[in-house]
Amino acid sequence: MASNAAVPFWRAAGMTYITYSNICAKHVRNCLKEPFKAEALNRENVHFSISKWVDGKAEKPILRSDTPGV
Repeated sequence: MASNAAVPFWRAAGMTYITYSNICAKHVRNCLKEPFKAEALNRENVHFSISKWVDGKAEKPILRSDTPGV
């Protein structure tokens, strides 16, 4: 029989652990002083490519660069 008393606060707030950890990381990055803050914010950038597949062959990839929170 499970007790609700042992439920982590992020779960009780209706969040997933990933959401909770992203919020914590964002606050830590915002508390840093320069130049460490700029370096940490730069590491947030995400780079990836998307390729459509037609008749079993990949078409030319589309390069993307997205930043979280935008």
